Amino acid sequence: MDVLRKEEIYTIDDIYALPDGERAELIDGKIYYMAPPSRTHQKISMFLSNEISGYIKSNNGECEIYAAPFAVFLNKDDMNYVEPDISVICDTSKLDDKGCHGAPDWVIEIVSPSSKTRDYMTKLFKYRTAGVREYWIVDPDKQMVMVYGFESETVEQYPFDEDIPVGIYEGFSIAVK
Repeated sequence: MDVLRKEEIYTIDDIYALPDGERAELIDGKIYYMAPPSRTHQKISMFLSNEISGYIKSNNGECEIYAAPFAVFLNKDDMNYVEPDISVICDTSKLDDKGCHGAPDWVIEIVSPSSKTRDYMTKLFKYRTAGVREYWIVDPDKQMVMVYGFESETVEQYPFDEDIPVGIYEGFSIAVK
């Protein structure tokens, strides 16, 4: 007799119960463990965070930017918890000391070998359906950035050395270099 294995469903409580220093994301009740980021990953994250933060400050913007690890509770349930590499939140009522409750306006994920499928497929779908306005997938190996404008229903691809227009900020662009 074949016995079907029931896949365990996890919740945010399970994420908070992980041993100190262990990072994971929770998508639709499934835990995805996260490897520590590479030096290249960190350099790109710092560069983009600084560029975006500088733009927001120089334009007296209301949006706030957070780099990982930063908790984003995408849905109004206890089965989705992600830590985008960069989150830009313009509706500050979504923020509290635990993180962001609801979709950030702009999410940037920097691909690592262990996160490739999750960033290009699983998170793409989750972010789009949760209400993220713009999603960037930065791929250091390919030296390319995929830009998904969910509001305008556009998908563009840019090399690192090209200026990439930011959909949520008219007149702002960034070259990853």
